[in-house]
Amino acid sequence: MNSRLRWAAFGMAAGLILAAVAFFALRSGGASGSSPTVALDPAAVVHEIQRLNELVSVKYTVQKVVGIEEKKVPLGSEKLLLFVQADVLAGIDLSALTARDVKIMSDRRVQITLPAPKVFQVIIDDKQTKVWDRRITWWTPWVAPDPDLERQARLMALDAVEKAALEMGILDQARRNAESSIPSLLTALGMKSVTVSGT
Repeated sequence: MNSRLRWAAFGMAAGLILAAVAFFALRSGGASGSSPTVALDPAAVVHEIQRLNELVSVKYTVQKVVGIEEKKVPLGSEKLLLFVQADVLAGIDLSALTARDVKIMSDRRVQITLPAPKVFQVIIDDKQTKVWDRRITWWTPWVAPDPDLERQARLMALDAVEKAALEMGILDQARRNAESSIPSLLTALGMKSVTVSGT
């Protein structure tokens, strides 16, 4: 008899536990199944997009050899060749986006015009950057090397690397990446259709 009572009590407890598990599972499933929505208001859409801050959408790694020559007084010159490797980061400055750039249409459709892409930063990789060659004209051995010449070459390298990245199409790539990533953000927030174009 005691054995039957114990089994009955065990069965009731197991049933209560299963019922509780099912309740919480249905509750959590219902919460996760409901997708968030953004109010159909240009300012609200701009706010959601600007949460991405500066959208760094592409990085190019560029290698360049930069040459610099310094004339000495009264005669001679010093030449330096610098091998440079640097990362170029480009994207869209979303802080420049305004409500005028967002057009709300019917049926939760949105059209967005993005600011022009730009280069955010050029970062020289010090581990991969080195002086390739350095020499002073052989017939002026008394001329001392300029310790600041490498710094000047690095400054020239920043411009050369950025120019190379622009010629490689980094801004077009940044625009395409932004145009594909922003719709994913807004459709996940309940927008039915998002069209993004650049200036």
